[in-house]
Amino acid sequence: MESLGEWSWPGLRAEAVESLPPSWVPTFPPRLEPIGPAGATPGRWQPARARSRRLGTGALLSALAALCAMLALNGPLSLERLVGVRTARVAEQAVPAPAARPVPTLRAVSHDAAGSSIDAAGYPSAALHGQGSFLAYLPAGYVDTTSHYPVLYLLTGNDQPNTTFLRIGLQAELDRLIARHKVPPLIAVMIQGGSGSNNWRNQGARRYESYILEVQELIDLTLPTVAARNARAIVGDSMGGYGAMNVALANPYRFSVVESWLSFFNGLGGAVRADRPIFSRLGLRAFVYGGESDHIANPDEDAPFAAALRASGADARSAIYPGEHNLETLEAHLSSMLAFAGRSLTDVAGLRAPVARASR
Repeated sequence: MESLGEWSWPGLRAEAVESLPPSWVPTFPPRLEPIGPAGATPGRWQPARARSRRLGTGALLSALAALCAMLALNGPLSLERLVGVRTARVAEQAVPAPAARPVPTLRAVSHDAAGSSIDAAGYPSAALHGQGSFLAYLPAGYVDTTSHYPVLYLLTGNDQPNTTFLRIGLQAELDRLIARHKVPPLIAVMIQGGSGSNNWRNQGARRYESYILEVQELIDLTLPTVAARNARAIVGDSMGGYGAMNVALANPYRFSVVESWLSFFNGLGGAVRADRPIFSRLGLRAFVYGGESDHIANPDEDAPFAAALRASGADARSAIYPGEHNLETLEAHLSSMLAFAGRSLTDVAGLRAPVARASR
């Protein structure tokens, strides 16, 4: 099967100098709530009414006199002119509110015999200053339930399309694991990365780390998710495995499960140590694995990095499997990796098994 890319990363081998990624600059996109019509806030004019009740008779007479003068000069007053609504709206427009970004609309791409579907969405990404896109696996029974679901986020390797996860069997494996109650019904989001070996880092105008968080927030706004840390897992292969670990460590309050497949961990040691108070209190489940014959990402890094995670309070495991840096190795271990992530999400507080909607 095809390689995951011919990129190389400085510092992969023990004798090389470690190349540190730039400092993380977290971006928290504004909530995409619809902006209500001006003047619709309950109780907006109550302070003005309260003041008017305190006006004395003299003040009322003065106001009537002023109104008469205005009528004589300017003609009949509209209700807006009389109570000042237009003035208030002009004042609001003087300091424009941030424009609400459009929430993406998912469109069905395919369904399978088990009843799950793959939907696709694209949207204008503020983080990328261009187009962002993702695929979403929706489990069987999704359209007929009122459940909220945990979410598994998947990041591609260098120059891979997000359909790569489908090519190695993601949909069929999730169908099977969910049907056998090995994992809870969940949503899986395959984020489309960019080109180049640094596609999950913030560099210049293309802020791929921030893009991951942007998609996560859009998913919570668009789909019926359990919008909580312990209902989110993030995994990736190759460069995406670095991106998943980097984002999980930089945002320890967002993700409770992380997996890195055939990847590397350059420059992440400091983040592991900094997160120790959080992991000691909230926990983190992690699995990292390498390929025995991988000449791109050094498999010898996996066990020491898992040990560093454990020293900081995480429940972390590692493995080295036979195989090279290619899709065949990923496919061979996809089921077990999905099961690990899914089992870690089974105890989500408030999560309910899908219950069919009552017929009308």
